[in-house]
Amino acid sequence: MKSSSPPSARRSAPSSPAAAIAWEFQRRHRWGLLAIAAYLIVLAIVKLVVLARGQAVVFRSDESFAFAVIVPLDATLTYCLALFTYGLSGDLAGRPSMYPRRLFTLPASTAALAGWPMLYGSIAMILLWAAARTFVVWPSGFDIPVIWPAVAAAALLAWTQALTWMPYGLPGLRVILAVLWLGTLQSIVLLALRYEASEGVMLAILAPQLPLAFLVSRFAVARARRGVVPDWRGAFTWIGALARVRGRSANFATPERAQRWLEWRRHGRTLPALVAILLPFELALLFTTGGTPALVFIILLGVLLTPALMAAFVAATVRKPDLDGREAREDYGMAPFLATRPLSNRSLIAAKLAMSLWSTALAWALVIIAIPIALRLSQTWPVVIDRWHRTVALMGAARAAVIVVLIMAAFIAATWKQLVQTLCIGMTGRIWIVRASLVGTLAFLCVIGPLFDWIDSNSAVRAVLWNAAPLLLGALACVKLCAAAWVAVRLFRSRLLRDRTLVLGAAGWCVAVLALSAVLSWWIATELFPRYLFVYAAILAVPVVRLAAAPLALDWNRHR
Repeated sequence: MKSSSPPSARRSAPSSPAAAIAWEFQRRHRWGLLAIAAYLIVLAIVKLVVLARGQAVVFRSDESFAFAVIVPLDATLTYCLALFTYGLSGDLAGRPSMYPRRLFTLPASTAALAGWPMLYGSIAMILLWAAARTFVVWPSGFDIPVIWPAVAAAALLAWTQALTWMPYGLPGLRVILAVLWLGTLQSIVLLALRYEASEGVMLAILAPQLPLAFLVSRFAVARARRGVVPDWRGAFTWIGALARVRGRSANFATPERAQRWLEWRRHGRTLPALVAILLPFELALLFTTGGTPALVFIILLGVLLTPALMAAFVAATVRKPDLDGREAREDYGMAPFLATRPLSNRSLIAAKLAMSLWSTALAWALVIIAIPIALRLSQTWPVVIDRWHRTVALMGAARAAVIVVLIMAAFIAATWKQLVQTLCIGMTGRIWIVRASLVGTLAFLCVIGPLFDWIDSNSAVRAVLWNAAPLLLGALACVKLCAAAWVAVRLFRSRLLRDRTLVLGAAGWCVAVLALSAVLSWWIATELFPRYLFVYAAILAVPVVRLAAAPLALDWNRHR
């Protein structure tokens, strides 16, 4: 019997598992790969222009070099890590393996399923380093390594694949192990660089990591292929018993309460758990500082950044509307179980927002409680008190207290914003929108570094931007207000939100903008900055458009 598939389909079908995996990478991520190719072409053009002029390349500072070179390369590396680990389509904080189940149907051995993605990823990392070494405008006289950075990037990807493909017994354990192990590997590399290790020594450290990571990846894929997902939650049965008792007492009087309970059970506990596990390791570093102020404040800054960084991992699952204990579908389509619930789009979004708010509050309560205890036990509390007294002597007690409150509020708001800012993107259910947003973010990171360095090194450009700052900020504020008005009109016409909700939301946003602008205007009391600039800054800082657009995105997905 002849095949009923068309000839073009038969010609384009991959002929082997290796070709099938390569074809999937190319098909699902072609726009991201094209963006990386375009970025490298731009680098090559810039390098040719610099060589044609015969000018020496000199960066004024390490920060300038980082913005112009390191940040764009890190953004590209991050995208490659997400691509070859299948991290764009899985639940990073979940228990099951992130290796796609659809690939288990290929007629291939477990070693091939693990080995081919690792091989393609390693080749991509090596080519990326070769292109960066060739096309990046490095400082004149800078001794650029030849081989070991490519091996380091390949080892980093290999271990990331092994850790993400492994099934775990507890939610969030994957993130914890990835942070600890990859951080340890990076620390070893940094120590070797600090003591000026030769390229041979670096290769001796990094090369054995590749076969070790492959063995771990093969073991992880084998367990995932057999459907093995360990469950260690039995060790915490008393927590589950408390949750069940609390759920029975509530009785879920309304569908809204049931949905809030479900959102908290699925996603709300992940961020506080991750923060609670990482805090002891980070704060333990205070015992090794010897009272050095710089080290103490660097560690405290890392602790304050931890909730926001962990929220970025959790946000990938919060924004997905179809993770009901199953693997997320590649098209982000909404599961019928969710689409047919007796809940409005407003109630579904409100449940996610409430869960994000409580999750953020609990995570930061842990941080605020743990920091003073760690400072007291490590005997580094006098360092913080001394810095506080210096700040008070410099700007006064009131302004010092306000700056501390603003900094803490900024970190807390950044954590909550990481959880909810992508809701309107993920709720659309269109995978091309999600991937386009990711590619756009990485493209922005690739461009912003060199652009900032160019502005910082050109006094004429700085003068023009300083004079045009009111106009630029005003234009951006107008664009944001116009977008918010358009979203509000759409919400009003579609009746997704009640008129009272729209009015109260707009009033609350206006109060937040006016309060923030008033505080900034009082704290920076100088004639160099007109007061309306603080209003523009507050308008741009307080979120509104993407949050308001989330019900529209969910409605678009739910009724398609």
